[in-house]
Amino acid sequence: MAKNKPKKKRWWSYLGDAYRVSKKTYPWAPWGILGGFLLGVVIGVIGAVTTRQWIIWILMGIFMGITLALLVLVQLVKRASYAQIDGVPGAVGAVLGNIKRGWVIEQEPVRFNARTQDMVYRAIGRPGIVLIAEGPANRVNRLLNDERKAIKRVAPSAPVQVVKVGHDDGQVPIDKLEKHIKRLPKVMSHDEVAAVSARMKAIPTNSLPIPKGIDPFNVRPDRRAMRG
Repeated sequence: MAKNKPKKKRWWSYLGDAYRVSKKTYPWAPWGILGGFLLGVVIGVIGAVTTRQWIIWILMGIFMGITLALLVLVQLVKRASYAQIDGVPGAVGAVLGNIKRGWVIEQEPVRFNARTQDMVYRAIGRPGIVLIAEGPANRVNRLLNDERKAIKRVAPSAPVQVVKVGHDDGQVPIDKLEKHIKRLPKVMSHDEVAAVSARMKAIPTNSLPIPKGIDPFNVRPDRRAMRG
């Protein structure tokens, strides 16, 4: 007897999931969403009173209210997703997975300390080679230096930038990481990005001492919600 295929989730199911995630992290989320809806309705009422075009402006107000409520929900679920993975090993990898266009990103850490679970990820884009360190600011320096040396051997002229993720001075919070990386100054052309990426393949990453049983990618946020 053939097994029944699981039913495909409808769009309202995703909305429900997003709402529950937001409310779990932010108990005031329902009020924020309601506030967005009411703001749109108020704008519609003001437009109707001003222009005397009641039907058009009331409908526009309802549409704007729904749109604003959804925008509030999207932002809340994005922030909630980041809050849930903040401090979890592998959180940086989850965020980097959302950065696609124009970047070549290693899905696994290129440097890893099995004892402390500190990690270094590598992303290559027009800002150059960006090393993203996950762990206490001072403790990750050794991993960063090891990766810098490896890069210098295969691409000595490639620009290297370092981003440390965390809440210490000089670090970037996990919820600001994606925006921070996208705002880095661009110093390479697309052709140079491709050339540097090809050279980086010469650096072995499959012999990292990641112990069995530790999966730095085990906890991931809802990417559909985080993309907005």
